[in-house]
Amino acid sequence: MMEDNNLIQTGLNNVFSFFTKDGSKRLVTKALVGVQGEKTIKVRNAEYRIWDPYHSKLAALIIKGAKIPLKKDSAVLYLGASNGTTVSHVSDIVSEGTVFAVEFSPRAMKDLIRTSTPRKNLIPILADARHPDAYRNMVTEVDMIYQDVAQREQAEIMIRNAELFLKKRGCLVLIIKTKSIDSIKNTDEVSRIEITKLGGLFKVIGTMNLEPFHSDHVVVIALKVF
Repeated sequence: MMEDNNLIQTGLNNVFSFFTKDGSKRLVTKALVGVQGEKTIKVRNAEYRIWDPYHSKLAALIIKGAKIPLKKDSAVLYLGASNGTTVSHVSDIVSEGTVFAVEFSPRAMKDLIRTSTPRKNLIPILADARHPDAYRNMVTEVDMIYQDVAQREQAEIMIRNAELFLKKRGCLVLIIKTKSIDSIKNTDEVSRIEITKLGGLFKVIGTMNLEPFHSDHVVVIALKVF
């Protein structure tokens, strides 16, 4: 049992931080539904799920101080949902909103469906994020697109989806996996090229690497201006 004064509100709905005995900072999200088989802490009658920044790039981004405009009623399009670990934490955050979770792998989709079943605000979509027209009738206009895909054309994928789904002044969070784009060029050069591709449609408001949690990853946060 942890005392509630050890949890610190981060500014995001249902996201809290605390410090371990060794002084390291950790994150938790207040569980939207009952969970089993994962690390949790309980404060009074509430359950909080440990959010590991070494296994979630979004958690790493938040721990490093990035300002992510997620609200409790936000609509989010999550590209590259994998088995749903990070997506489920986003579901906790947007407790009165909706998360459209797109994943290409049928194997990962099985886990994602199991994760989404008790979560009424999480909608799994088996599709290729490179072809957003395929799920155009399944996704509403969204406040944010979060993208974490291991494809070469990462900026282009974001642009195609943003043109269809992202509201004007909506936010994008693009995880640039530089080694998936070019295994020879250095991280800064690859990310600079990808960021340049976003010009015109987006206004970049911040970039950040994910060291020491994730190597060769750069995060771009931008607003849709048209």
